[in-house]
Amino acid sequence: MSVHPVAVELDAWIDPSQAFLQWAGRYEHCFWLDGEATESGGWSWVGIGSPADPADVLAVPLEPRASPDWRAGRFRGGWVGWLGYEAGAAVAGAPVHRDAAEAPAAVWIRASQWYAFDHVQQRTFFVTDAAGADAGGAFPRHPMKDLGRPSALDGMQHADPPGVMTATARHGADEYAGLIEQCRAHIREGDAYQLCLTTRFSVIGPPVDPLAVYLRLRDGSPAPFGALVRSGEVALLSASPERFLDVDGRRVRTSPIKGTRRRSPDPEEDTALAAELVGDQKERAENLMIVDLMRNDLSRVCEPGSIGVDDLFAVHSYRQVHQLVSTVSGTLRPGIRVADLLAATFPAGSMTGAPKLSAMTILHRLEGAPRGIFSGCLGWIGDDGGLDLAMIIRSIVTHPGGAYVGAGGGITWRSVATSEVAEVALKARGPLAALSAVLPDGW
Repeated sequence: MSVHPVAVELDAWIDPSQAFLQWAGRYEHCFWLDGEATESGGWSWVGIGSPADPADVLAVPLEPRASPDWRAGRFRGGWVGWLGYEAGAAVAGAPVHRDAAEAPAAVWIRASQWYAFDHVQQRTFFVTDAAGADAGGAFPRHPMKDLGRPSALDGMQHADPPGVMTATARHGADEYAGLIEQCRAHIREGDAYQLCLTTRFSVIGPPVDPLAVYLRLRDGSPAPFGALVRSGEVALLSASPERFLDVDGRRVRTSPIKGTRRRSPDPEEDTALAAELVGDQKERAENLMIVDLMRNDLSRVCEPGSIGVDDLFAVHSYRQVHQLVSTVSGTLRPGIRVADLLAATFPAGSMTGAPKLSAMTILHRLEGAPRGIFSGCLGWIGDDGGLDLAMIIRSIVTHPGGAYVGAGGGITWRSVATSEVAEVALKARGPLAALSAVLPDGW
């Protein structure tokens, strides 16, 4: 298969949701990487493809490779998908729970055709691998040509959601508070400096419509790493605000999030909440621990002396929350593959704690069940040696038996159980609302 796909700019703008509904959503393996909510406007990609062997994807070298003049965004062809938490924890040597198999631990779709959307300039490109052209070399007619905006989409966006359900919690709020105290005990004994304790909220019932749920999720919780990736009967719906890894050329960066405050409709209170977040010593200490952990992780695959902290304790504000974000970057050594980079960094320190192996071992016992896809990573890995992967947080996994939402928070010695419980509830509330579900009593 050619690594030099062909892109043609279309005459008119097409809405990405329209492209997914009328075209990509009809295929068994499809994706919508939704970059509309990024601060700069960003790019989105909607496309189809075929399943790929995860081992083949992990073997891809992260070496910049020349490509022809390209105007259709950073994704120039490759794979779109996800990698779940347990897959990475096992490679890192941590004990893992056997997943209940609601969804595959890893899914990668080899993109064959896709739309690329430039939200800033309102330009649309249709892209196909050269193998998709006919025998005479002609570019295939793009599937959305001359199709109007579907009324079905408007109905899906504005129709009343199904009746409200109550989610089932893996841990009750009081039980989770007790686990927080156990985390603090481990920290007091020196077993860890910080622990990211997670739980799960499940909605049991008939299969849900991933697109309808995703449209509600993006409407209520727009995020820079929104995504809908479907493979067969399983789909991952993301409203993630956190970039895990970005490789552009030889440069790799990661932007861990640690520290959360709610938004307020009152401007003065909202400003005060952001100021409180950046000034909170517990939140700053937690963020700094993960920055140091990610610096250490990247040092295993980067040139000596190339690692720097590009941004420390920056407040990023989204519709529902303020977040404390830092950015670490470095220059990759020659010969590094995707598998090498993930072995050094995955699971992300923001979702484990520090020291990483000790933290994962403690959390394996305390959480008592698999995380599944939650706290893994999703995004694209490119033929040109680049990648862009986000953390799987503020996300929904749909499967034939229903759906689940993971949520958690970083625990330090200064953590107050009631505040940590409230933070987990805040994080889970948006994804559950998209499922027309609410938190159980106590949460």
